[in-house]
Amino acid sequence: MTRWRMPSETAEHACTWMAWPHAGYTLGDSPAAADAARRTWAAVANAVVEFEPVRMVVDPSAVQDATAYLDPRVTLHEAPLDDAWMRDIGPSFVLDEDGRLGAVDWVFNGWGGQEWATWDQDARIGRFVGQEAGAKVIDSPIVNEGGGIHVDGEGTVLVTETVQLDPGRNPGASRTDIEAELARTIGATRVIWVPRGLTRDYEEFGTRGHIDIVATMPAPGVVLVHDQEDPRHPDHAVSAEVISFLETQVDASGTPLSIVRIPAPATLLDHEGPVDYSYVNHLVVNGGVIACTFDDPHDARALEVLREVYPGRRVVGVDAREIYARGGGIHCITQQQPVNRPAE
Repeated sequence: MTRWRMPSETAEHACTWMAWPHAGYTLGDSPAAADAARRTWAAVANAVVEFEPVRMVVDPSAVQDATAYLDPRVTLHEAPLDDAWMRDIGPSFVLDEDGRLGAVDWVFNGWGGQEWATWDQDARIGRFVGQEAGAKVIDSPIVNEGGGIHVDGEGTVLVTETVQLDPGRNPGASRTDIEAELARTIGATRVIWVPRGLTRDYEEFGTRGHIDIVATMPAPGVVLVHDQEDPRHPDHAVSAEVISFLETQVDASGTPLSIVRIPAPATLLDHEGPVDYSYVNHLVVNGGVIACTFDDPHDARALEVLREVYPGRRVVGVDAREIYARGGGIHCITQQQPVNRPAE
């Protein structure tokens, strides 16, 4: 049986995949909202393309809009879309022992069958992107999204109990079931079950606990964790719980995890309540990091932490408030494809 492994996000990329917002709540219900969405998605793509190629999936109805906003170096791939969260609708790329590229096509059902979500088209994007990338498509029977996993490239994967075990995603599945499928598809030998995600993520437009706004692994044995320092925010208690839990865990090699805290933004509220703004939700690219900023007093502190945990990479901030207003961040709208070097 082929053994697949998902490389760390810090491994060399062939490109980054994205999807273009063209309809629904992500685009917005006014010309101003639509312009804000397009400008922000384009700002991320145009920042990434300074480091590596960007391949953008665009609904056929929106090619002209995308072309008007995007750097001409961004390559467009036409396919019908419902939404624009490539991390979740796209595949998770893996490599086999010979360096062959694979693309895990998870089942996508609108983040657990959310009432507001549509996904008839998006459920086909994992296979489409995998085929466009020239990868072997690996079908998975479980509902999962790329934002629900973070790996160190050496067998360790972070997940949350409320995502993969969500009754709206995988009813009746056990930890053992999920761990077996993560081992088969992404080479996980050590699954760390973080208790929960951030508070806002359990509200109407949330994902029910994606790990990629909570914690990531910038290097083997190191976990970078969202730290809400202000006790007035409900995530102050969540951060304490998550950090306390991670301090008891080991990685796939049996090494205790080293915890690095990255502060939450000082901003506590928006018009809907406590925010889930998070600097954890960044994308590592070749030679750089594309980081969320929020015009916030803590932006500079957070970017410095990212420079420390990703030494030698240039950290570029992009204002992510318009993405968060729609339910996610920079990591949520991107998906890295690793370089594959097949054996001779």
